[in-house]
Amino acid sequence: MVNVLARNWWALLIRGIAAVIFGILAFSWPGATLVVIGILFGAYAFVDGVFAIVAAVRAAQSHERWWPFLLEGIVGLAIAAITVYDVGITLLALYLTIAAWAFITGILEIAAAIQLRKAIANEWLLILAGICSLLFGVLMIWHPIAAALAIIYIIAAYACVFGIIMIALAFRLRGHAATSAPPAATA
Repeated sequence: MVNVLARNWWALLIRGIAAVIFGILAFSWPGATLVVIGILFGAYAFVDGVFAIVAAVRAAQSHERWWPFLLEGIVGLAIAAITVYDVGITLLALYLTIAAWAFITGILEIAAAIQLRKAIANEWLLILAGICSLLFGVLMIWHPIAAALAIIYIIAAYACVFGIIMIALAFRLRGHAATSAPPAATA
């Protein structure tokens, strides 16, 4: 798989650049409109899906493991299609999923801490983490606009960090491709 990635380092570079651009644009328009952020996310999911499918085709041509790339690409294209169909439902689904996850996680962390009380000391740390998760979920429902802006900033930060990591990986793989390439034939 390393050789396939090394030969196609440019695809990872483009994925990384697209992620950084998405992150910068998301930071630039935090309150202007969530629709723009949703559309940018859909476009990013589309580009990411296309390049994952390109990686799958290239891996299949090299008789290497291709199906994880194909699955990633199909998921990216499906999310992009849903976003184009109804950007509002994508944003609402993301928002409610995060709120529900935080709320349920908080309850489960508190329950786990109560069970751990019998086995370890300082289970209060897990209770504190559970309370924080629970409060975050409640605050998302109570203050949706502030929470939506916070989520936009988190997504934008993630996209920038992910993009920078992908760009660094692309250049590292480019170097690997150059050092592992067979020597050129001389006439």
